[in-house]
Amino acid sequence: MSTPDPDDLLAEQLLRLTRRVHHIQKRHLQERALGITPAQSRLLRTLAHFGAPPRMADLAASLEVVPRAVTTLVDGLEASGKVRRVPDPANRRVIRIELTEDGHKALGELHGARRAAAEEILAPLSGAQRDVLGALLDTLVGTVPAQGRHC
Repeated sequence: MSTPDPDDLLAEQLLRLTRRVHHIQKRHLQERALGITPAQSRLLRTLAHFGAPPRMADLAASLEVVPRAVTTLVDGLEASGKVRRVPDPANRRVIRIELTEDGHKALGELHGARRAAAEEILAPLSGAQRDVLGALLDTLVGTVPAQGRHC
């Protein structure tokens, strides 16, 4: 019988953690009765990071999805009043997507749901373990260390 490959075990742990994070975040979203899917949540968060309202193509590129997927997400969010399509002032043929007041409120709720999910997931870890995990994740995702994190 062969010895398990440590990298295979780590990969499986990462996949299990990803599924667990997704499940817990989804539950917290449902508990808040926002009527927003995880994919719509991601679009709202991405939209909030643009300085000016982006084009659908800009959102698709940021989300790394096909434009048709963004259209479906925007349709749902527009129907619920969280985003609206607006013409580009410089080129009326170009449509941009902007958050509505309800969209900004939903973002606040989403932030609370994500924070509650993170607290649930991280509850078993000490502060020092969270710092180590954060530094490791920063390395894996190729980001600058988060503020306040000591490496």
